[in-house]
Order: sequence, then C-alpha cells, then structure tokens
Amino acid sequence: MRRSRNAVFFATRILFFLGMLAVTPATAATFDGEWNVRIASTNTACGGATVQIGINNGQVASPNGMMTASGRVADDGGINVTVSSGVKRAIGSGHLTATSGSGTRRGTMCTGTWTAQRI
Repeated sequence: MRRSRNAVFFATRILFFLGMLAVTPATAATFDGEWNVRIASTNTACGGATVQIGINNGQVASPNGMMTASGRVADDGGINVTVSSGVKRAIGSGHLTATSGSGTRRGTMCTGTWTAQRI
C-alpha cells in the first residue's frame, strides 16, 4: 500500500512539473509574430541582409528555407538567437519591445548590429 501511494505521489509531481513547463507566460506572447530583421556589419566586406524570423511562445524560428534561426525571448524582451546559413553562423543578442528591437551579433569573421521591426 505504501509503495502504491509513493508511486501515485511521484506520478502526480511529474505531471505537475510537466504542466508547468507547458504553460507559457503571457509576457512571452507579447513578442509572438513575424519580424523583419536588418543585419549590418562593421566590415563592409561582410555586407548586410534583411531576414524574416518568427517568434512563437518566446521561441525563435525562421520561416525561410535558406537559413535557420533558433533562440529564445525572455519575458523582459531580452533575446538570444543563433542564425545559420550553410557554413555561416552568427550569434546575436539584444532587446525587443512590442514593435521593434536592436542588438549586436558576432560571427566567425564578422561582427555588427541588428535592428528588428514587427511585421
């Protein structure tokens, strides 16, 4: 009987913690949607680009088949993202508001800034 009660208690705790992981804070949803991100470089040889990313429940993804983006937006708007295209990879960080954002990025040979606008 005691073993059965412990198993039920353990299973209940696991379900509780899994449920907590599934709950998305309302603030993270503030940043959900599609964003245009303009990437600039301090080195003119690196060029720049404009890419589109999506944010869903605070998770960053790319709807573009030419590149992949992954990362997370914190409740306060802090963002960390990794963008890859072929062998090129850049890591960025910064801050988003409800409609725009900005930050810095660094890659293997290039560094620079980015700005974002909600679409």
